[in-house]
Amino acid sequence: MSAPRTFSIRTFGCQMNEHDSERLAGLLVADGLVAAPAGEEPDVVVFNTCTIRENADLKLYSALGQLKALKESRPDMQIAVGGCMAQKDRGEILERANWVDVVFGTHNLASAPALLTRARLEGPIVDVRDAPDPEASRDMAPALYAVRELPWAAWMTIQTGCDNTCAYCIVPSVRGAEISRPFDDLLEEARMLVDRGVSEITVLGQNVNSYGRDITQRGPLFAELLRALGEVDGLERVRFTSPHPKDLRAETIAAMAETPNVCPQLHLPLQSGSDRVLSAMRRGYSAQRYLDKLASAREAIDDLHVSTDLIVGFPGETDEEFDETLDVVARAEFDSTYTFIFSPREGTRAASMVDEFVASDVVKDRFARLKQVLDRSALLKHEAREGRVEEVIVEGPSRRNDQMLSGRTRQGKLIHFGRSAAAERPGTLVEVVVQHGAPYHLLGELTSVLRAPRHKIRIPLLSS
Repeated sequence: MSAPRTFSIRTFGCQMNEHDSERLAGLLVADGLVAAPAGEEPDVVVFNTCTIRENADLKLYSALGQLKALKESRPDMQIAVGGCMAQKDRGEILERANWVDVVFGTHNLASAPALLTRARLEGPIVDVRDAPDPEASRDMAPALYAVRELPWAAWMTIQTGCDNTCAYCIVPSVRGAEISRPFDDLLEEARMLVDRGVSEITVLGQNVNSYGRDITQRGPLFAELLRALGEVDGLERVRFTSPHPKDLRAETIAAMAETPNVCPQLHLPLQSGSDRVLSAMRRGYSAQRYLDKLASAREAIDDLHVSTDLIVGFPGETDEEFDETLDVVARAEFDSTYTFIFSPREGTRAASMVDEFVASDVVKDRFARLKQVLDRSALLKHEAREGRVEEVIVEGPSRRNDQMLSGRTRQGKLIHFGRSAAAERPGTLVEVVVQHGAPYHLLGELTSVLRAPRHKIRIPLLSS
């Protein structure tokens, strides 16, 4: 009997892509493949691509180029490219890398195993669809049998696509219009995930705040969904990403505050503190409106962790407008941030604003100045937690120091603490007292073990 074929998935980009890779891993396992052991070349390599990050195409083609010689020496090896770049570039991928076997898009991820089988018989295949199959979108199997790096923590996609028209964003072009999954299907999936040992679910959508608007043809259902997830027995933590500030409603803030298993964590992308730049970005809110919503959330939700996204050097951004961003960031006092230098994405409105691109040396200087403000805010937030006892789910040994364990607090903060035999198993729920706050993490000491892991199996399969 021949050994099963092995696979590896290489993920680029956002949490949506990470979830897609977990689902894809589960589909490949169900199709009889197994994860390639560390250090061994797989029989199947799948690239799950992104178009949002800077130089995404260069990173993909560089990675593909590194596999060309291996593919020539092992003709039976298969290479597949999926995700947002595959959706956007389609046939161009085979033109630039004719050793690729399969190209599939964002709307037919579940077809990847069948396409790989066909390609072994028929040769290279490009199968990119312009819209999702409504029936396939209701199939919970890919999510339920996803192979997760953290088996107690699951992603749950509640909507696909986006109806916004942000000038810098390619997502609506590659993911399509917003389509919300049925409310009852989501609750059923959550209960089934808990039955499989999951204790934490992160709700995913391009704009979770608008979830259900296409179902009701009136208002969104996101607040109702959060409250309903709060009633799922055994579900200990609920997180979500990403909301759009213009759609953050009072009922959502109330649901967060009043639903015990919804974590006090809010990712609220600001992007810029300049009203003119926000208008050029087509964000749909002003800096003051953003700050007002942030203040409402903090007033209602105890010990709220707030993170944000910021873009430096959007076309036309002046020194004065960047100073406005610095001012808003200082007033917002964020716990953590994801900061990006503007990178034009072909097919977006901002990519055509070539005459307004900001000089690279100016952008780098602004980026460094912004980082100083953000790091200072993050450090103060973490120092203020010294002496507090945090509820932490253990993720495993620290990546930088194997004498320490790492985990996440309810606010999603990364904390490292000394190893203990009682807390070795990932998924263990413990209490840790914070001894030191740094800009990007906390350090602490284990005080007690609250419960053992609920899951039984851990199979890490994914690379990035």
